[in-house]
Amino acid sequence: MGHIVCHRNRQDGAVIVTVSLVLLFLLGFMAFALDFGRLFVVKTELQTAMDSCSLAAAQELDGESTALTRAISAGTTAGNLNNVNFQSATWSSQGKVTATDITFKDAAYAATTVPASARYAQCQHTQSGVQMWLLQSMGAFSGDTAAYQNTKNVMALAVATRASAQSTCPIPVGLKPKTSGTAPNYGFQIGEWVNMVGNGTQSNGEMGWYNLNGSTNASETKTELGEPGYCGTKLGDTLGTPGIQSSVDATWNYRFGIYKNSDPGPSVNHPDYSGYAYTSTNWTNAVPQNAWSGTPAAGSDPSAANFTTKRAAFASYDDTGTSLSAGDGITGLKLNSFKTLATPGTGGQHNLYGFSRRLVTAPVVDASNKVIDYACMFMLQPLSGPTVTVQLEFRGNAGAVDSPCTNNGLAGGAAGPLVPVLVR
Repeated sequence: MGHIVCHRNRQDGAVIVTVSLVLLFLLGFMAFALDFGRLFVVKTELQTAMDSCSLAAAQELDGESTALTRAISAGTTAGNLNNVNFQSATWSSQGKVTATDITFKDAAYAATTVPASARYAQCQHTQSGVQMWLLQSMGAFSGDTAAYQNTKNVMALAVATRASAQSTCPIPVGLKPKTSGTAPNYGFQIGEWVNMVGNGTQSNGEMGWYNLNGSTNASETKTELGEPGYCGTKLGDTLGTPGIQSSVDATWNYRFGIYKNSDPGPSVNHPDYSGYAYTSTNWTNAVPQNAWSGTPAAGSDPSAANFTTKRAAFASYDDTGTSLSAGDGITGLKLNSFKTLATPGTGGQHNLYGFSRRLVTAPVVDASNKVIDYACMFMLQPLSGPTVTVQLEFRGNAGAVDSPCTNNGLAGGAAGPLVPVLVR
């Protein structure tokens, strides 16, 4: 019996060793599954952040002198709106996107710091210190702590550019080519002011109201002019000609940071980065007037400067003013019931709530109201009433490589306005 008991004890010891080895083997599988699964989740979250960063940065690559500054600001803001490391809002305090994570490439995909040459925006970030849960215990078993570190690093990269869209989100204002005007600029000079007829017959070389969904309902125009607008417009679409407008003025003026006392303010109805407006009273330049980037001519208002300058200063419609209660002394317009302005300056509402809302894409239409192309237009003036005529500045074909316009829409078109698209 003693011999039998001793034999069983030896068997029991062998089972314990076998079970321990199996458990260690299973622990290794669990460690790989759990910790590498964690790394995969962090990688996916970080990739989403880099995609957002590069798309937002690419949207600003319009060739202007401030393009890279704006692209870096837009990219860091968009990237950091994402949560990373199991949806941590602080990215587990391991560092978020910074300006050094964003670089630019020219048309030949060579690194560049020249705003006019930048065609691609690249966002690359390494998320360090991703905690390993079980792999570190493998090091304790194996004695190789270097191979099974407590933390790992995860890197993600994305590259975006601007490319032609299949469909896009223009404003419900159509441009008719000048007589005998052909693509790409249809007879217009870059910087030339174009009449937008608020009520009446639109002639060649002018703009007018058009419903992007093809309807003739005037209330639809207001909806399409607001946020988020109407997306899905394509080349070849036939646009509708709405009836007399009655309420588009408020929606139009929000883009200038101008509100009636009863309107929800800038946090709801977003303005552009600047509300500063241009008429022949405060900007006396001859054709092409070029309020976008030109130099004010003699006789212009003392406050006058081009829009790229005003945008950088986050100027209000009244330049540094915050109210129209005392009237408008700069442009000569009479806005009547519109009294409240988005506040100017770096700490003001134009900076806090603004984005690019006055540089717009508008469809170019033929005699049968079909979309034949898209123009990049700069909104110069607010509306003093829903049926008045105002002016916009022609900034070129919206599909040109150097167009300052970037729209939203579905990428993949052969022609049309530029939209940000991932290429890597």
